[in-house]
Amino acid sequence: MEPLEVRDMGLSDLLVIDSLQVGPVDVSPRQVSTTYRVVKGGETAEETVLSYQYDEPVFDPRNPADLNLASLIGAQVALNYGLFCKEIVFRGSFDPRDQAFLREMMSNTAREIYVKKFLENNPFLQSEFSSLPAERREDYLQSRLQFETSEETEGAAGWEGSRDSYAVLSSGGKDSLLTLGLLRELECEVHPVFINESGRHWFTAINAYREFRRSDPNTCRVWTNSDRVFNWMLRHLPFIRQDFQRLRSDEYPIRLWTVAVFLFGALPVLRQRKIGRLFIGDEYDTTVRATHKGISHYDGLYDQSRFFDRALSRFYASKGWGLTQHSILRPLSELLIQTTLAKRYPDLLRVQVSCHAAHEKDGTMRPCGRCEKCRRIVGMLLAADVDPASCGYRPEQIGSITAALVAKGVHQERQAASHLAFLLSEKELIPEPRIGTARAQFQHEAVNLRFHSERSPVEEIPLEIREPLLKIFLSHAEGSIQRNGRQWLKIDLLSDPGLHKPYPFDRSPTPPGGSVSRQVDSDVSGFDWGELSWPGAKKALGRVDIALLPVGAIEQHGPHLPLDTDAFDADYLSREVAKACRSPRPLVLPLIPYGVSYHHDDFPGTLSVSNDALAKFVYDVGMSVARNGVTKLIIINGHGGNSATLHHAAQMINRDSRIFTCVDSGETSDPDIYALAETKNDVHAGEIETSTSLATRAHLVDMKKARRFVPEFSSGYLDFTSKYSVGWYARTAQISKSGVFGDPTKATEEKGRLMWESSIRHLVSLVEHLKELSLAEIYQKHI
Repeated sequence: MEPLEVRDMGLSDLLVIDSLQVGPVDVSPRQVSTTYRVVKGGETAEETVLSYQYDEPVFDPRNPADLNLASLIGAQVALNYGLFCKEIVFRGSFDPRDQAFLREMMSNTAREIYVKKFLENNPFLQSEFSSLPAERREDYLQSRLQFETSEETEGAAGWEGSRDSYAVLSSGGKDSLLTLGLLRELECEVHPVFINESGRHWFTAINAYREFRRSDPNTCRVWTNSDRVFNWMLRHLPFIRQDFQRLRSDEYPIRLWTVAVFLFGALPVLRQRKIGRLFIGDEYDTTVRATHKGISHYDGLYDQSRFFDRALSRFYASKGWGLTQHSILRPLSELLIQTTLAKRYPDLLRVQVSCHAAHEKDGTMRPCGRCEKCRRIVGMLLAADVDPASCGYRPEQIGSITAALVAKGVHQERQAASHLAFLLSEKELIPEPRIGTARAQFQHEAVNLRFHSERSPVEEIPLEIREPLLKIFLSHAEGSIQRNGRQWLKIDLLSDPGLHKPYPFDRSPTPPGGSVSRQVDSDVSGFDWGELSWPGAKKALGRVDIALLPVGAIEQHGPHLPLDTDAFDADYLSREVAKACRSPRPLVLPLIPYGVSYHHDDFPGTLSVSNDALAKFVYDVGMSVARNGVTKLIIINGHGGNSATLHHAAQMINRDSRIFTCVDSGETSDPDIYALAETKNDVHAGEIETSTSLATRAHLVDMKKARRFVPEFSSGYLDFTSKYSVGWYARTAQISKSGVFGDPTKATEEKGRLMWESSIRHLVSLVEHLKELSLAEIYQKHI
């Protein structure tokens, strides 16, 4: 390897690989393999193979859906290298949802790696790269991504998963062991899924795996050589010290997208066994938003955060996979997790190994007794009056660790470390009332269940096990506290109205390309704002914070359609979207039927209001809705002439109430709708509106009077449906004597049905995304 030129380094100097080529995949019933190639100087420098092997048949190599899943599995390691490759080529089977997901996660990981591995201290870096200047960018993904899909992807066919069947991504650490113990106590069908390779990682899992394999037939292991591929990639990164394997550190030199490498490898097992819940053991302090030198990030913990669980559940839903992802320990501190495991499940404590420097002795894996993780575990066990020998620590190790606690401290959230010092000091187990820099002090956050709208909302725990699970937690905690502004307030958890709030993804999504169900369950009432009593409104607003406001128009729609077409369509769309959403459904406000329709005034029957009048009316409604507790308002516009007015009103509502406000008339699905229509410049009373009316109110459509009028303009920039068109205004009668722009004679009920399904499907997706996000998450996607 040539020596690096000594000079000031920047982000562009990290582009050291011309091309990283991933795939295609090779699939057999029990194995999936993906070739990784590094290209420098236009030639293939080296290649290796990422492999996953399974205990049971999980793939049908002839099934396109299996090829799609296998391609996604093979792609995950590559998400760590978006800073370093000029291009990354994915060869396999990737649909648009896959491509968007991989791009978003790679972009996020690039930001995390830049901050955590280059701007912060990293002992693995060559000296000239250890002090890069901070560059603020919108996107830190430096790679050009290419997807070479070899054949049609049918991965969106989806699979069914039972919500009574639970998989635990298992490692032998305290979090996965406690999760498993809790589910067993609740008599759930639980599947311990171990996924790792031989080596230090696997050493932490061996004790638990052997015990579970002997006693639990649902136990399985997936073998992967991902660690070897990671190390192989490091040798192509000249800014990494090539003696990296000799350095002792609790962190990796580069990677920060790791959990998904294991998680996606487990998905074929979950699909084969029809498992509907996937549990990952992450506690309260793994969901972090931080800023370093003006750059927002997740402190290198994104793939352990609540945002990661939500992003993966959202991706599974978009694919039609019957799976949701949870970390049920999020209300607990690390101290509470270790204490609950030790006190409640001593048989599981015996197989715990939370040490990446573990070694084998007498056929059993034992902790090293020297690393930071060992200090943490021994300290917490001593604080809980539990003998650390229960999980393999020798007396001499325990003695040296207690001495090291004060001098070296632990990598733990401040409150937990401070409370740990408090407990150990009270028991006179440490010579000074501190651990590292954490002073001994009683900390309520460490011993109470913590519920925080962003970090640990109660609805993240599946509803079917929520209450009994929380009762177990409460038997080991002092109580429950909830974040209110900057304060923690005591709550009566089991009486809290939010206890029964459903998990947002607990309804099987509409399969992509499929029809929208008009009734997803028996409870389709209760979303009509006008039909609620005031106690009913109070209850509804306690469950959902999103509302739809339909706004239409009363105006001419040619000689063959009713005057209230736009008003009816806006109201119909709002109600059908609410019906198709999962519970709790968005509230639908009463229709505002009148719109800005002056351009149709030459035709009898048109009723128009001024821009000022409509904007002020919508503004007043929006402000009133906000005062009732709605934080997300979607204005459903049924008439194009209202657009400028409604956008102005939305801006003013957002300015003065600070709630999220947007305007949508199905624009999210317009490309799909126009693809169903045959007519250019079809924008009013033509093929589209006549088709949608035939699908809903055929008795009001007089097809005998339908006449074609497709306007031709002197410039393509004036064409209404051209992607290069400008916004312009004219009275309708100047252009069309019938009031029609389009060809209603080509309308059919079937086209209308498909158009409605497209509009409803896309708006349901928008609503569901907004429902699950806090305002902070809506406004700050990447942090």
